[in-house]
Amino acid sequence: MQTKPFRIGTRGSPLALAQAHETRDRLMLAHNLPAEMFEIVVLSTKGDRITDRSLSEIGGKGLFTEELEQQLSSGELDLAVHSSKDMPTKLPEGLYLSAFLPREDVRDAVVGRTAPTLQELPHGATVGSSSLRRQALIRRLRPDINVITFRGLVDTRLRKLADGEVDATLLAFAGLKRLGKPDVPTQLLDPSEFPPAPAQGAICIESRIGDNNINALLADINDRPTFDAVTCERAFLGALDGSCRTPIAGLATIEGDHLRFAGTILTPDGSQSFDIAAEGHVSEAAKLGREAGEAIRAKAGSGFFTSWS
Repeated sequence: MQTKPFRIGTRGSPLALAQAHETRDRLMLAHNLPAEMFEIVVLSTKGDRITDRSLSEIGGKGLFTEELEQQLSSGELDLAVHSSKDMPTKLPEGLYLSAFLPREDVRDAVVGRTAPTLQELPHGATVGSSSLRRQALIRRLRPDINVITFRGLVDTRLRKLADGEVDATLLAFAGLKRLGKPDVPTQLLDPSEFPPAPAQGAICIESRIGDNNINALLADINDRPTFDAVTCERAFLGALDGSCRTPIAGLATIEGDHLRFAGTILTPDGSQSFDIAAEGHVSEAAKLGREAGEAIRAKAGSGFFTSWS
């Protein structure tokens, strides 16, 4: 019988805290436990502290997870809550993604100042985004647009937009909804035309392999369709060695036991792209994603990837 509180690790941004609280609330409900049985532990990560450069310049996705994973590995934390799209495909030895909460809306949201949609922005408009995938997709759609790196918390980016630094910015609609800002977007982008990042909209929970007590606790809040879809998408990413340095999109959708996957890779300037599709039984989620990654790599040819280095 657990007597001390379970320690939940998280970053300190408003969005990260909202995700940690959602995880705690779901655990409380699933196990009929009081709030006092959970302690939310806030850690600052390198990715939070360095906001004046793009992630690709300073080391990629692991910058948002390293401090949390160190304390998880040492036993100081019982579990850590993350945005799944921030997770590297290779995790520290002894750790794994043990549960996923039900996925939110996967779409990207435009927040426009001088026009409501990307298509209506004036010629030569400036759009801010920290994501290489979004930057490449914007350039593919509107080669005339000036895309600049735009990092910081959601409220920071919205303030910069209001101050006139850019004509528009793009954010994950899932994050805006979790922050209670569903009315902020001026356009929601169709995933078939503007595909999301692999694992976008999904909250994941990382824990220690073999920690049977914690993993039994988490099993009751794991959403299986999200787990399978994200497993496929991360396998696709892994086959391409995907990181914040690479423009990669991927989305798996599940109906019953059937999984459909669509993936896209782009050059950073958006001038070239390749698409792949796959489908099969959900039990083969990882295999379908990995094979799609290998197939699109062969389809694009080795020369395509020189632009990613």
